[in-house]
Amino acid sequence: MSDIKQFLRDHSISEVEAIVADMTGVARGKIMPAEKYAEDEGMRLPESIFLQTVTGEYPDDDSAINPSEIDIDLVGDPNSIRVVPWAPEPTAQVIHDCFYDDGRVVPMSPRFVLRRVIELYAAKGWRPVVAPELEFFLVDPNVDADYPLKPPVGRSGRPEIGRQAYSIAAVNEFDPLFDDIYAFCEAQSIDIDTLIHEDGAAQMEINLIHGDALDLADQAFLFKRTAREAALRHKMYATFMAKPMANEPGSAMHIHQSVVDTSTGQNVFSTPEGGPSPLFFSHIAGLQKYLPAAMSLVAPNVNSYRRITRYNMAPINVQWGYDNRTAGLRVPTSEPANRRVENRLAGSDANPYLAIAASLACGYLGMIEGLKPTEPVTGSAYELPFGLPMTLAESLRMLRGCKPLVELFGERFVLAYGAVKENEHETFLRVISSWEREHLLLNV
Repeated sequence: MSDIKQFLRDHSISEVEAIVADMTGVARGKIMPAEKYAEDEGMRLPESIFLQTVTGEYPDDDSAINPSEIDIDLVGDPNSIRVVPWAPEPTAQVIHDCFYDDGRVVPMSPRFVLRRVIELYAAKGWRPVVAPELEFFLVDPNVDADYPLKPPVGRSGRPEIGRQAYSIAAVNEFDPLFDDIYAFCEAQSIDIDTLIHEDGAAQMEINLIHGDALDLADQAFLFKRTAREAALRHKMYATFMAKPMANEPGSAMHIHQSVVDTSTGQNVFSTPEGGPSPLFFSHIAGLQKYLPAAMSLVAPNVNSYRRITRYNMAPINVQWGYDNRTAGLRVPTSEPANRRVENRLAGSDANPYLAIAASLACGYLGMIEGLKPTEPVTGSAYELPFGLPMTLAESLRMLRGCKPLVELFGERFVLAYGAVKENEHETFLRVISSWEREHLLLNV
């Protein structure tokens, strides 16, 4: 009996949510009776699922897909099966990999893009280890998009109006919600390390325990869904927008990453004597050289660039430093076995598969090219010039123009991703904001 069938039987599952992450990181798929799902341990969906935008549209440029709108096979990964703890009846969820009928992998699948990067590491005898940190805001339900978001009311009966970084009392305001989040995560084997209150009003951060890159991407993908479901139970929203409120800091997905030797299990970022290795510095240099071109994968929405502003608790360049939180690349204080780099550029709105793939890909290119980084920053990196693209359109142009990244991710993926994001950008440009009406209507 297969692992999936055994899981369905052991947990008396009656329904299966068969899901795949699209370009944005939205869970798409089918809900099926468990008995029917068990027949194939998968499903079929149109290939164009990877060209659907966050607004539900499809780009005019469909050169990245088969014009005949073919179906693809989605095969459940037995390592990803979990219960759905908030479902009213015994339900499982399975994350899928995507294939054509002849067995070829669908190159546009974000999960495959991450697998492709991991395989490049494996070919060198390396295994990447990551630990994502996800920031998010709790907000009052917002049913009219024209109105700004505001913090929810906690158990005291009052909304949080000031910033309460690291406040235990501020977290306790939402204890019933976090009890549900912890219980839901435990049921799904989502390994939360810590929970803290971040700088923004009702802004929280969870850290996931470090581990295998694909498994941690799965966990981050499922955690977003979990937090939103738990928040709805308590009549509030959990939002992972990069910049949901004008006067509050943005939300990041910091990615801690290191690399171990698969034959020895040792961290290749440290020498046998305990010092930083040449590979460690090359990994940093790769992030410095290629992250600006990969920015659209870690800052994938027009809203993402509202977070990347000077003096607003977000990096504006790819400077690096030891325990320096103003730099885009931070090296935390650690023992040699735990030496790692923290990529602080990614927003929490990013697709976890693509953000982790992009971060690891940039570091990988630095390692195989033997690059050398700049000198570490000892002061505030906020005082230094911008080193990142400042719009989604600019980021997409840089990605298409970076041959090493296009070759690494695959041309069809880059074409499809660019088409989706350009469509979203064009849709955004049709919207006239209140700022424009406020300041331009009678003044220009």
